[in-house]
Amino acid sequence: MTFGEKLKFHRQQLGLSQAALAKQAGLGINTISNYEIGKTYPKDRQVYKTLADLLGVDPDYLHNENDDFIAGAQAAYGSRGKKEAQALMREVTGLFAGGELAEEDMDAFLRAVQDAYWEAKKIAREKFTRNDYQKKPGQS
Repeated sequence: MTFGEKLKFHRQQLGLSQAALAKQAGLGINTISNYEIGKTYPKDRQVYKTLADLLGVDPDYLHNENDDFIAGAQAAYGSRGKKEAQALMREVTGLFAGGELAEEDMDAFLRAVQDAYWEAKKIAREKFTRNDYQKKPGQS
């Protein structure tokens, strides 16, 4: 389950509306809505803790590294990067549907796939971006 799916599930289990959860967490209702549909993710780990405390779950359960990966891809490459990252995670996690791989081995594999994604993006940027558009070290 994604962060948004977990959030919605546990919110509904407690009988809370999005507005009620938003108010208790000190967030906007649109923020909760966007989290639940997977449009955005918390940028601050404290938000995960606040929501987890309100929902009665462990913050590490609510947060997962795939969410960070998807949010990072979106920040770096926009909506296209987000869609690519989501598709990659769906395809890769589908490999583990049988449950025959130990959890820590699966985590290591997912991290390796994510690292490979970032490296491929870096190589593509260097290969296909005109030299006069590439940032040089020390440039902002």
